Amino acid sequence: MSEKVNVAEIFGANVFNDAVMRERLPKSVYKKLRKTIVEGTELEPGIADSVAQAMKEWAIERGATHYTHWFQPLTGVTAEKHDSFISAPDSTGKIMLEFSGKELIKGESDASSFPSGGLRATFEARGYTTWDCTSPAFLKEDAAGVTLCIPTAFCSYTGEALDKKTPLLRSMQALDQQALRILRLFGNTTSKKVIPSVGAEQEYFLVDREKYRQRKDLIYTGRTLFGAMPPKGQEMGDHYFGTIRERVGAFMREVNQELWKLGVSAKTQHNEAAPAQHELAPIYAEANLAVDHNQMVMETLKKVAERRGLTCLLHEKPFAGVNGSGKHNNWSIITDDGINMLNPGETPHENIQFLLVLACILKAVDIHADLLRQSAADVGNDHRLGANEAPPAIISIFLGEQLEDVIDQLCSTGEATHSIQGGKLLTGVATLPDLDKDATDRNRTSPFAFTGNKFEFRMVGSTDSISSPNVVLNTIVAEAFKEAADVLEASEDFEQAVHDLIKQMLAEHRRIIFNGNGYSDAWVEEAKKRGLPNIRAMVDSIPALTTEKAVKLFEEFNVFTRAELESRAEIEYETYAKIINIEARTMIDMASKQFIPAVIQYVTKLAKSLTAVLAACPAADVSVQNEMIMEASDLLRATKEALAKLIELDDLACTMEQGREQALFYHRQVVPAMEALRAPVDRLEMIVDKELWPMPSYGDLIFEV
Repeated sequence: MSEKVNVAEIFGANVFNDAVMRERLPKSVYKKLRKTIVEGTELEPGIADSVAQAMKEWAIERGATHYTHWFQPLTGVTAEKHDSFISAPDSTGKIMLEFSGKELIKGESDASSFPSGGLRATFEARGYTTWDCTSPAFLKEDAAGVTLCIPTAFCSYTGEALDKKTPLLRSMQALDQQALRILRLFGNTTSKKVIPSVGAEQEYFLVDREKYRQRKDLIYTGRTLFGAMPPKGQEMGDHYFGTIRERVGAFMREVNQELWKLGVSAKTQHNEAAPAQHELAPIYAEANLAVDHNQMVMETLKKVAERRGLTCLLHEKPFAGVNGSGKHNNWSIITDDGINMLNPGETPHENIQFLLVLACILKAVDIHADLLRQSAADVGNDHRLGANEAPPAIISIFLGEQLEDVIDQLCSTGEATHSIQGGKLLTGVATLPDLDKDATDRNRTSPFAFTGNKFEFRMVGSTDSISSPNVVLNTIVAEAFKEAADVLEASEDFEQAVHDLIKQMLAEHRRIIFNGNGYSDAWVEEAKKRGLPNIRAMVDSIPALTTEKAVKLFEEFNVFTRAELESRAEIEYETYAKIINIEARTMIDMASKQFIPAVIQYVTKLAKSLTAVLAACPAADVSVQNEMIMEASDLLRATKEALAKLIELDDLACTMEQGREQALFYHRQVVPAMEALRAPVDRLEMIVDKELWPMPSYGDLIFEV
């Protein structure tokens, strides 16, 4: 029987949150710090020493020996360098435990050792981490002990952003400023701040760690590069929302407890569609907190899995033939006094503020569909998008019948006079209550779906930081808000001007609305007629970062400079090439050292068996043995030829200069060669003696957890 846990008692226990600050900081210091956090005013340097002292004492009381600036470089994962609190011994040999305001506010890291896309050269190494006081410090408990983690931004010596956090904070500031202009136009004088609110659903796979360790592809790349489908996959739908297995349930319980202590409001957990696939979802938080929390979620999933003899796979497509994993990014806009700007109300046709906000978002997504698509691009997502398990690679918006009807009214007659209501859901069973039905169904094939009072961006990959999509969302909507506010603030008749502007934007950008089946071939053709981009591969999405349109957008709102955008494009190309190179070399290694020797052993064993049969009975029918030997030998030859071709192409790719051309070569030449090598090996797996096959099968991995 497991021990009982009181969530209310442990939630936030390892977080230097508002309650802790209120208790431990001098009242004047607390007020100044809260002013910075809530209003976005500049942090007063004089209060840093007081905060650092309180933070150190709190951390040491809980067993901390070290502190670290916890940041998110362009690797996509977090980084940390631990320093102990001890100072140099005094003349008596005793040490003091110290942590100054300077150490809290600023750290230094080797910026040239992280991806910088040319912003930092090897001889230009200095980079700074700087405290993000809007995200609370927390304690990490692991085999290294207890460490005080201080969320920070990371920039170069010359001021460029080298991380995922800095542009996010810039984009939030831009959205706040422009959204307040919209609110003021509608007479709101009380809201002081507008914050993008985000909830990220995290999908993942769990496999047995011992089986994982027997597969080089999983170890080196996070996905299976070879593998035949087992007799059963996910076709029965029995795993989705099914009963959680004991071993997985124990894992989930520990994950929840770890996250709750870190102040992450993990709320929902369930089995996902594919065998061994699961999902965790938190309650919404401010965008920068949500980004931090999602990194904590991914780290915690991996850490707890290892403790329990499991491995957590966050790759978008760890297994061919079954669902891959995504990370739905639920985004809305909330004021500091609780107003959701995406709440349509009971009668959206009468909610003019909501209709303006909606029209602005349609405009933003239509104009910058390429940027939004790029924000969800990674190598693993190339295996998912458009594969009838994730949204298509075409950006469109699902609004549902109610809002589409309102838009139709506005565009056709100039007036919206009614809103479709949900009505009652009649179950036909006397003992079951009739339910109030939503006015609109849901559409899981849409990449950007309105779901009541938020938009769900369903494209994001499971292993990715959610920073990039939220940077893009915040900035493109800020631009649309600014352009709308510029028009309306200059108008003499606000009511007529806002009516005309809403109608104009809806008419110009309604092509982005699609409520149908995003998986259908018909939609691909229709999207092409509408002029919507269909960017299927990561390498083809990267140029969107450096178009004049993108540079103008990001520079206008001080989110990215041209140099920062160009550096990120370069990093994306290099990342793609490096990942495909690692996958190709892993396939070469596995085929050369494991599969080919195993098949030779199998064929030799068959041949010896055949010889023994003929020696004992010369008249025996050995046609089956001969056929099996021939089939295995033919596939072995195909494997050897495909292996030689892959080696040739990968060697050629490695000689190319890093950049777009190398990435395109990997995409267009090396990836097809990898698929050509996989095909005969997967067929061999189905005929070679399982005792001779050198690694666990798909069935072993996804059904034996």
